[in-house]
Amino acid sequence: MPEARRFIAPRVNAETFRFWEAAKVHRLLYGHCTACNQPHYYPRSICPNCFSDATQWKEASGKAEVYTYSIMHRSAAGPYVIAYVTLAEGPRILTNLLDCEFDRISIGSPVTLVWKDTGEATPPVPFFTLI
Repeated sequence: MPEARRFIAPRVNAETFRFWEAAKVHRLLYGHCTACNQPHYYPRSICPNCFSDATQWKEASGKAEVYTYSIMHRSAAGPYVIAYVTLAEGPRILTNLLDCEFDRISIGSPVTLVWKDTGEATPPVPFFTLI
């Protein structure tokens, strides 16, 4: 029998504090560089595209589509899906697809944001599920 799926609590630091504070109220933030006009995820103070420090935080709509995925069958908690999804705002996120039938997943499938508690006194973690 598979073990129950656990969600790992995030490690909050000075760079990620604002992101996790927004997560507490189910708001997904991403970074946007005003120098090169490119969005990025995971939000950080230095743009990973042009290395400028002219970055700002923006809120994602929670709408995305599957860019690529893999079904992981060897796990003590049973099979799960790891995927890259492309947010409607542009950046790609490495995530898990939860609470969906594996045979319905395909590249380009629309997905939406869901939040899962870790069972600890930490912010919830963002994941995605099929619409």
